[in-house]
Amino acid sequence: MKLAVIETGGKQYTVKEGDTIKIEKLDDVSVGDSIDFDQVLLVADGDKVTIGDPIVKGQKVSGILKEAGKGKKIRVVRFRSKSRYHRTYGHRQMFMSVEIHKI
Repeated sequence: MKLAVIETGGKQYTVKEGDTIKIEKLDDVSVGDSIDFDQVLLVADGDKVTIGDPIVKGQKVSGILKEAGKGKKIRVVRFRSKSRYHRTYGHRQMFMSVEIHKI
C-alpha cells in the first residue's frame, strides 16, 4: 500500500489512495476538477520509504475535488475582566474535500 505525506495550505496530511481529506480553500478550482499536489514530503511503498529534502523530486499526488463549502460556525469571544468589555462574533472556515486517486 502506498502512503504519502503532502503539504498544502500550510498543513501536512498523510494520505493513501482512496482517502478523502478536507483541506484549505484553493483558488481557481471548481468541483469535479483534478488537483495535483507537488509538495510531497514523504512516499512509502511497503518497506521502501523515500524522504524528501524538503520535497521528493518528481513525485506528485493527484486527486479530484468532490466538495467545496464552509465549515461549522464557531463563536469567538473577546473579554476583559473588570472593564465591562466583551465582543462576540462568528466565523465559518472555507474548506475543500478532495478524494486522492493516485500517488
